[in-house]
Amino acid sequence: MSESLVDRRLPPVTELGAAAMAAIAGGVVYEAAYLPKHAPSAAAFVLLAVAAALELASWLLLARVDGFAWWRFRQVFGYGLAAYVVIGGMIEYAFLYDHTHGTQLVLLTLLLTLFILNVPLLMAFTVARYQRDDAVAV
Repeated sequence: MSESLVDRRLPPVTELGAAAMAAIAGGVVYEAAYLPKHAPSAAAFVLLAVAAALELASWLLLARVDGFAWWRFRQVFGYGLAAYVVIGGMIEYAFLYDHTHGTQLVLLTLLLTLFILNVPLLMAFTVARYQRDDAVAV
């Protein structure tokens, strides 16, 4: 008898994604709290590195999963990414409109990029984990 989709063991993509989201939010809040003045960058760089490492670990662990419904993952990820690129673009516009510049803009843009990639990853993983890999897209 095959293993249930609910009971199968998968990497902790959701947990790593949530931790990355916390690091992203912490970095953005830290940097934005100083606006329009310049913020000390060390803490934001650390949070950016932590978020990037967690997100990279999510992708690498997910890539090693056998029997995963990649067709559904790509479908959900694509639509989610399209939506979050628009959302991220509006947020980036607000940073530029408020004359954010220099290191602060770079940090906020990199954190925003991780956010744009992280949310669709979490959505797509959550949906695809309960799909059979042999199912045909309708």
